[in-house]
Amino acid sequence: MSSLGADLRAFVDVSPTPFHAVAELVRRLVAAGSTPLDERTHWTLTPGARHHVVRDGGSLIAFRLGSASLAEAGVRLIGTHTDSPTFTVRPIPDLSRVGYRLVGVEPYGGMLAHTWMDRELTVAGRVVTADGTSTLVRLEGGRLRLPSLAIHLDRSVRDGLVLDPQRHLVPVLGLDTERDLLDLLGVPTAVGFDLVLTDTQPAGMTGSNWVAAPRLDNLASCHSAVLALLAAPAAAHTQLLVANDHEEVGSGSAEGARGSFLEDIFARLVAATGDLDPQARLRAAAQSRLVSADMAHAVHPNYSERHEPSHTPRLGGGPVVKHNANQSYATDAGTGAWFAGRCAEAGVPVQHFVTRADLPCGSTIGPLTATRMGIATVDVGSPMLAMHSCRELASADDIPLMVAAMTACLA
Repeated sequence: MSSLGADLRAFVDVSPTPFHAVAELVRRLVAAGSTPLDERTHWTLTPGARHHVVRDGGSLIAFRLGSASLAEAGVRLIGTHTDSPTFTVRPIPDLSRVGYRLVGVEPYGGMLAHTWMDRELTVAGRVVTADGTSTLVRLEGGRLRLPSLAIHLDRSVRDGLVLDPQRHLVPVLGLDTERDLLDLLGVPTAVGFDLVLTDTQPAGMTGSNWVAAPRLDNLASCHSAVLALLAAPAAAHTQLLVANDHEEVGSGSAEGARGSFLEDIFARLVAATGDLDPQARLRAAAQSRLVSADMAHAVHPNYSERHEPSHTPRLGGGPVVKHNANQSYATDAGTGAWFAGRCAEAGVPVQHFVTRADLPCGSTIGPLTATRMGIATVDVGSPMLAMHSCRELASADDIPLMVAAMTACLA
């Protein structure tokens, strides 16, 4: 268990952005014998072979082709997402205010903004040069900071902190004499970039074997999913992992869950397995199962009244099945029972989460993918605290439990 906790921490530390996360997933897949595929080329696939496809750097599909065609045996899928709430760097990043150099940013996703204050931050992402070359970058050290205003200058903060993202959440890089951001990154000739703020404190351990780290939502699910895909025994059905970017902002992109990425690859796999029957794709979808894995809310000891009293997942208690009557989660009786059955086979306990009836419910890629693909879906996640904080909290004890559950679902 401790080795998996250390491996998750290492995975998070090298994955400050979706692009870095996908690069690390690819590294692990290649080490296990997976070979890359290009969407622009014709595919000839062999049963049992491992392959992976990357779209736009931040989304990935990896699979092992089954011994039977997709139309005959279907697909077992695990869906995750690679992005996390943060701040994106604006196209013109360099700002000057009262003698200081700042970096222009805007919020990405629903972060707890106050948790980013007074931390050593940096920027990371990808830069693109005029010839189209894309390079991963990360500014070394904790060069940026969002300093709080002293209480002496605003005593109303005692009644509640109000942060205006346009005025107050602009990170300071240094004095006005500091070099431009792209120059500091060593890419002054870059003509395009996708950069975000990221915390520089390494992932650590605390509490009762708990992992304290940024981006656990949802890198912890990506980590468990790739371990499960590599551990699952070969089968007649195809086994597939999809890790989408842009979930935290609604998934509306070519590589997001609302986009065509999974649908395109699914159709190509149906065709590549030799079944050209026009009904083959629909037959494959009808006998497939998707486990949508996104982190779940553990009951908070200081805010237990915010949880539905009969559904209080705890850290270390195993995978959480998410339910919502209004379809914010895709779980239904059949898919929930199927997942619970696979967990029982693996000796893994199951917890359940529903939002209080008087509170709104969040959502994830499960309902979006189920709607687009027509595949029976269950929404699950490992329990965590401080979701969408700059630094989140989960249990290392839940990692082997989720890996075992996912492996059983792929088997």
